[in-house]
Amino acid sequence: MHQQLNGIMNATPEVKGFHAHIYYDPENPQSREAAAKIREALATQFEVQLGRWHDRPIGPHSQAMYQVVFSLDQFAQVVPWLMLHRQGLDILIHPETGNDLADHTNHALWLGEKLALRLEVLQP
Repeated sequence: MHQQLNGIMNATPEVKGFHAHIYYDPENPQSREAAAKIREALATQFEVQLGRWHDRPIGPHSQAMYQVVFSLDQFAQVVPWLMLHRQGLDILIHPETGNDLADHTNHALWLGEKLALRLEVLQP
């Protein structure tokens, strides 16, 4: 059994960083306002990079969202904060390993509802 676990551990891809995708409804002013409050707080409290607002689906994302990029050393601060302050919004958190399909599916962490993704966009 120990040898099997070593094989699994050796096959683990390197995590280079993380993305959080904050989903909102652009037609609902309360949803957009909640997303804006989260965005402002993330910008002032953490070392993150904020992506543009996307009021329409883009890439694999089937709903409006913006992306937040953060480093490995920020994970323990950013993710618990998002857990407590997501204001009812759905959030996808995933690592950056170089395998976009696996990162958005097998390696993904969801806060709130797990939303449908357009995975065909991520197919190699």
